[in-house]
Amino acid sequence: MASDKIKAKRAFIKDTCVNREYSWLLFNKRVLDQASDESNPLLERAKFLGIFASNLDEFFMVRVGSLYNEAISNPEQKENKTGLTAQKQLDGICQIVAEMYEERAACYSALIKDLAAGGVKLIKAAQLSSRQLKECQNLFKLNILPQLSLMVLDAKHPMMQFENKRNYMLYDLVKGDRPMIGVMALNENLNRLYRVGTGDSVRLITLEEVIRACGASAFTGYGVKDSMLCRCTRNADFDTYIDDADVETDFSQLMKKKVASRARMDIVRVEVDNENSKLKDFVLKLTKVDPKYCFVDKRFFDYKFMFQIGSYIPDERASSLKYKPFKGRVDDELASSPSMIQTVLDHDVFLSYPYDAMTPLETLLDECSRDDRVSAISITIYRLAHHSRIADLLCRASENGKMVTVVIELCARFDEENNMYFANKLQEAGCTIIYGMENYKVHSKIISIVMQHKGEIRYITHLGTGNYNESTAKQYTDLNIITADRQIGEDGAAFFRNISICNTEYRYNRLLVAPETLKPGLIAYMDREIAKGSEGYILAKMNSLTDKAIIDKLREASCAGVKVELIIRGICCILPEVPGKTENISVTSIVGRFLEHSRVYSFGKGRDRITYISSADLMTRNVDKRVEIAAPVLDKKIEDRIIKFLHIMLSDNVKARKLCADGKYRRVAGTPPMDAQDYLISHKI
Repeated sequence: MASDKIKAKRAFIKDTCVNREYSWLLFNKRVLDQASDESNPLLERAKFLGIFASNLDEFFMVRVGSLYNEAISNPEQKENKTGLTAQKQLDGICQIVAEMYEERAACYSALIKDLAAGGVKLIKAAQLSSRQLKECQNLFKLNILPQLSLMVLDAKHPMMQFENKRNYMLYDLVKGDRPMIGVMALNENLNRLYRVGTGDSVRLITLEEVIRACGASAFTGYGVKDSMLCRCTRNADFDTYIDDADVETDFSQLMKKKVASRARMDIVRVEVDNENSKLKDFVLKLTKVDPKYCFVDKRFFDYKFMFQIGSYIPDERASSLKYKPFKGRVDDELASSPSMIQTVLDHDVFLSYPYDAMTPLETLLDECSRDDRVSAISITIYRLAHHSRIADLLCRASENGKMVTVVIELCARFDEENNMYFANKLQEAGCTIIYGMENYKVHSKIISIVMQHKGEIRYITHLGTGNYNESTAKQYTDLNIITADRQIGEDGAAFFRNISICNTEYRYNRLLVAPETLKPGLIAYMDREIAKGSEGYILAKMNSLTDKAIIDKLREASCAGVKVELIIRGICCILPEVPGKTENISVTSIVGRFLEHSRVYSFGKGRDRITYISSADLMTRNVDKRVEIAAPVLDKKIEDRIIKFLHIMLSDNVKARKLCADGKYRRVAGTPPMDAQDYLISHKI
């Protein structure tokens, strides 16, 4: 078995390329490492475990779902980096993920020991005292059982359908001499944690453990021979293609149907808590799932309850087990400015989330919604907070007579329903709503403000690397520039005109816009550095690197002697430090308190340096199949600040991991300790 896993891992690396799915699994392993890292506060470690599990759920729904589709529709097709078919990738993923389940279980065991030492005990059903068991039985009977759905399956009852990511407790029942299957569907609206007993020590039990202890009592009149908790994960990778020439199609209605269809799509993973139960065979037969897609976790499948533990602990105690509170700064000049519009007309404004607050951007939109000089506001929306001040300000601007155009992406995966809600709200307020562009996702982050100022048209343009989402702006690192540069302003206005008429064939003055000019533009800058040989320099930060043409160009740059420094949080499909091929390329990944989300592409040094911030990762889906923007940093002081940010990250020796030539990520050595995110919290750059 161990040799099979080693072979699977080796198959995912070929020459200087790393398979995308394998690289993602390595990224999620770095997330799990943060759950084990004792330098992190205890409750934050618990959250990292929850994030790891949630990430893995999405990986199966989307990436495994996509491979599942491809294995059926195009079984001979090979991916362009390691030459693996979809089925070969699926086989390798299953072997590696089985190992990750073991690592997750070990991490959880260590965490609950540390929590117990800190006065928070998570109790198993088998550990309940007689008094605690009676308390759980009352809880089950009065509060939980009324909210559960029960079913008994036999020859006279139809087979059931497992809903996506819902927990089910199955029972091997007998009535007289008739064998039956009992099914208990757990209500997703139930609490996941319950406190047992009183006193200073906090004792918690999960919903699953209450069900394990008491669930069988729900099947009155039946004998219970065995039980098993299970959960199925369904493919969520659906096709959103429509023919935009068909003007009769209501895209919002199409998306509602697509989202609803997720509950009925094929199952790509089964999870069980009892590997040896014959109930597992029943589930696999019923779902027609290959046993290699069945994984065992004797505890839980969904670890989101780890986020809730702190709410059961007194505030003073809980605060010592979390990161120190942090609030994004507002620059003194911006805080005291009587007019954000005038400030931006005077000079470019730079915001770095979460170290800087989103407040100045909200203030700008608020002012624009009321200023008579402003005639039009256009914005791209990919993901919004559930309670969005940005959306409220856009509604107010429209109600005040401004022409507000909102390009809202209904295909933002898992945010489709939220975006449909806001599309309706904005439309009711009088905003013009555009649902994307042909069959390209609009992932750009841009606001274009048009105004009459002193007898002429002036533009204010916001360009960013992250969403207009107040919640994630406190958790994701993103860069933002607000500028009154005329050429960028004209580009921004043209961008929205082109979106409205579905035109991608346009050359902008300053902006690089995918799918037409972003990738060729970045490659041209790489070629410029390649021509310099050993004097060339490329510094870039992104979430993921998968595009083969860009990988080949980076390898060419390395062979030409160009120093290439890459900061890549997640997927990285280039293998650095391979002698004679990628020896001049270094790859650093940082997984820490904040999710590294900003994208920066910088070429050259000193006066020769050209730097872009972008909404796009260097993935084929982004540079070829989406509408993305890369914006030049025109203000040299802002550019210097951005480059300093990146060099601080390159100096990290606490959260940073280096990708090595053997495909493994290793800790970075160095003293004194340098945590880039902690440094940026306490130092204004």
